[in-house]
Amino acid sequence: MNIYLAVKYVHVVCALLSISGFVVRGVWMMTGNPLLARRPVKILPHLVDTLLLASALLMVWMSAQYPFVQSWLTAKVIALVLYILLGTVALKRGTTRGIRITAWWLALLVFAYIVSVAFSRSALGFLALI
Repeated sequence: MNIYLAVKYVHVVCALLSISGFVVRGVWMMTGNPLLARRPVKILPHLVDTLLLASALLMVWMSAQYPFVQSWLTAKVIALVLYILLGTVALKRGTTRGIRITAWWLALLVFAYIVSVAFSRSALGFLALI
């Protein structure tokens, strides 16, 4: 197996762990589960997301495909920023439960868009189906 493929597998596994953790924390937020306040629940997502970002940057460097040069990568970066903003509203900064739940659902939609862009290598992602 070549190194790029190994890095890509790490990236995909981290993406799956990241979204799984986000879903669980969102459900806990909606149900008022006290586990959401536990220290590991606050630390582990940062470790997974750091490895996710590092693997993404390594793949960009290895493939010489750069955001703001490749439109699909630009779309992923912009959507990632939106996902992070929505995620912080959903899990931390939302002033009401309704705002948090709405931000959580929107973040999941943005994540799905990011995945669709990755698979299609088109900035439109699943929006091309509309």
